Amino acid sequence: MAKKKFSSVVGIDIGSQNIKVAEIASRGREYVINALGMAPTPDGLVDQNGVYDTDTIGAVVKDICAKSGVSVNNAVVSISGQAAILVRTLEVPKMNPAELKQHMEWEISRNQPFAELTVQSDYAAFDPTDPNAQNMDVVMAIAAQSAIDTIMGIGKKSGKQVVAIDVEPLAVARALATEYGDLSNETVCVIDIGHKSTSINVYKNGQLLLPRQVPTGGEAVTQAIAGALNVSVEEAESIKLSEGEIPASAGADSFAGSSNPFMGGETQEFQPYNPFAEEEPAAPAPEPDFAAPGANEPENPFSVPADASAASDDPYAAAPTFSPFEASAPTPGAFDENGMPIDPAEAAPAAVPIPAPAADVPTNRVYVAMAREIDEFVAEVRRSIDYFRSKGGDVDRVLLAGGGSKLKGLDSFIGRVLGVPCETLDPTKLALTGKRLDMTMVEAHRPDFLIAIGNGLHIAFD
Repeated sequence: MAKKKFSSVVGIDIGSQNIKVAEIASRGREYVINALGMAPTPDGLVDQNGVYDTDTIGAVVKDICAKSGVSVNNAVVSISGQAAILVRTLEVPKMNPAELKQHMEWEISRNQPFAELTVQSDYAAFDPTDPNAQNMDVVMAIAAQSAIDTIMGIGKKSGKQVVAIDVEPLAVARALATEYGDLSNETVCVIDIGHKSTSINVYKNGQLLLPRQVPTGGEAVTQAIAGALNVSVEEAESIKLSEGEIPASAGADSFAGSSNPFMGGETQEFQPYNPFAEEEPAAPAPEPDFAAPGANEPENPFSVPADASAASDDPYAAAPTFSPFEASAPTPGAFDENGMPIDPAEAAPAAVPIPAPAADVPTNRVYVAMAREIDEFVAEVRRSIDYFRSKGGDVDRVLLAGGGSKLKGLDSFIGRVLGVPCETLDPTKLALTGKRLDMTMVEAHRPDFLIAIGNGLHIAFD
């Protein structure tokens, strides 16, 4: 928390693919964007564990601020890295501030996930909407001291005074409250798709109800395209942005038929998935029955199951199965009725044309390459929302942000699968007043600036 009120700050978001800055200033009762800037993160210096080279990242931040026209020295920075910060919501009995402080000290010590003993922590309690409620919600954040030291080092190297260290779920909450106040009565799930990880957070009335981070992002889709098309990662990223699109024919039905973990047999009961519970170790595989015929035979990857349509999990396998051993061609060395050898070229059966895919089967090469990763990603989102619903909540709307949200058709696909409206969030709805704003860059990267702008909007809240 900042100790004093500032009229302007620069919000800094250090991502694994790009570093973003946003200068936010107050103009009476309104807030404006004076500067926006972005630059690629040097390879290998930021990941889910945090920042590895403070000096280099600090120098990049300094350069972005200079080029984008940032004019203030005070900065608000969010901690990077899934392994560097823990954010959790708790429901506790209503209590006075002194009792809550004592209780939260116990909760923080109990939930401390880091190997290092020195940590920094904070919490904030939300007043219950029902005055007769017996419980209250509290948001708790715990960060390793080394992560705090890294942020301070980046500020020093960049020439900025770090006046507050924020956490991403609360930065999103500030952007929602300031720019999307008309959604205050809805329960909103914000999915911030980064390069290596994705944040899935649920809010209502500015209150964080469910924070979750999953270790997958846009990089997984890019890698899938690179492998399928046999191109470099850089070329795959360019192809993803130019050709990648989820077609309208890919909807809830196709999703459920591929990798939907929630669609079981007719007698299977739904078990709410808790994404925060530790997974139990898998049961050991049963010993093979060596008395059974073929028990020790290796699996034949070319064999076709009796019911291939039921066994296949590839929704794009529209072509008929090719089995060269069932053709009616004569065996080598065959002779005709006159005893003359048959020319194999003449004896070969006529080619059977392969039918074209059905009209509703997607054929875009990029979509086919990335479809499985997209399905797995949406399954993670659905797990989080189903868990929230199992606790009695529901989601009215989904908003996408981050670099990965720019994949064409992703918002519509998620909306169809989840059955709720889904759209891309625009955190740049504030007035853009900076004289050096590059509007071409802004138009191309609006969703990327959510965290940087949310950090800058720290000045709008106590």
